Amino acid sequence: MMSATLYGMTAVALLLSWWFDREKTHRALKIGARSLYVLLPKILGMIALVGLVLALVPPELITRLFSFRGIGGFVLVAAIGAIITMPAPIAFPLVGSLLRLGAAPATLATFVTTLTMVGIITAPIEISYFGRRFTLIRQSLSFVTAIIIGLLMGVFL
Repeated sequence: MMSATLYGMTAVALLLSWWFDREKTHRALKIGARSLYVLLPKILGMIALVGLVLALVPPELITRLFSFRGIGGFVLVAAIGAIITMPAPIAFPLVGSLLRLGAAPATLATFVTTLTMVGIITAPIEISYFGRRFTLIRQSLSFVTAIIIGLLMGVFL
């Protein structure tokens, strides 16, 4: 139901935009289509990789890896998320699948936070734009914050 509402609102907004300025709307749609064309292979590749991992890794291992085991478990899961790094539209369905396989919500909160906020692989690019000091501070604070979020989720869930 929610998806239908969002699609409907998007269609109405698009029609209003078209009504006010057809040229700008047409340009915006072309830019969006080009962006989708560039991103689609990457997104499909990541979805395929996630599906492959979920198919090859036994559910028992996932449950064991993502089970609440104190601070050490949170640090391990946070480190895995920091190394992997993926965009939120792929990370959230992955975490939903892990939850259905029996992973603990608290550790998944830590995992998804580092998965989307901390990026060891992308750090060199971030350093080139923002500098080493800023990147290290941001990544470190994000890592610690992810663990705190997981611990709080463990308390409240």
